[in-house]
Amino acid sequence: MLRVFETPPKRIKRSNNTVLTPEMKVTVTTKQHVSNPFYNSAEEVKEAYMRLYGFDYKKTCCTQSDFTFRALA
Repeated sequence: MLRVFETPPKRIKRSNNTVLTPEMKVTVTTKQHVSNPFYNSAEEVKEAYMRLYGFDYKKTCCTQSDFTFRALA
């Protein structure tokens, strides 16, 4: 059973010539029924940010504490 989460950033983050803003929110569907979209090193979150915004989550050294999340379904 899948879960859907909305994951907006908490604040503006600038690192390695990239910018993450609170307006850059994504909707992520996890592959397992979990309570946290960051359960598997945030693979779905990384892919969503790269696909939608061209934002490299790993290059910017983002962590779970940089984001809020809420379950949609």
